[in-house]
Amino acid sequence: MSESAKEKIRILYVDDEENNLQAFKATFRKDYKIHLALSAEEGREVLKSNDVDIIITDQRMPDETGVDFLTSIIPGYPDPIRILLTGYTDIQAVIDAINKSQVYHYLTKPWEEEYMKTVIKNAFELLSLRKENKKLMEDLVETNKNLEFMLQQK
Repeated sequence: MSESAKEKIRILYVDDEENNLQAFKATFRKDYKIHLALSAEEGREVLKSNDVDIIITDQRMPDETGVDFLTSIIPGYPDPIRILLTGYTDIQAVIDAINKSQVYHYLTKPWEEEYMKTVIKNAFELLSLRKENKKLMEDLVETNKNLEFMLQQK
């Protein structure tokens, strides 16, 4: 399958700083389908109407932290891989990110383009493996049901 035939990885980037959003979009729009949100609330609105593979969010935002945002969307959107981005080394944010919001990776600002691409690529591979595993489990359950049915018929 050619690169153009493959669907682009869909990313939601949430940050309260407009210039960060625009820099991210300018850097990555050729490689990925980018959705931007200036707040956690806007991020939730984007999720309601768009399928997203990866969510990248800033930790320090005025109305809601990145960890709180990611934690709040787990029930409705459990599948997207979560990446936390911060300009500060805040060990409590790291701990909360891992324990509460199922964060896959923690990055510091300013992000480095090639490293960000690697993290996104690895996150998408993880998502793909999880989807494949879920499908295999569903197929296994179906096969077991069919075997049980066949055994009952004998």
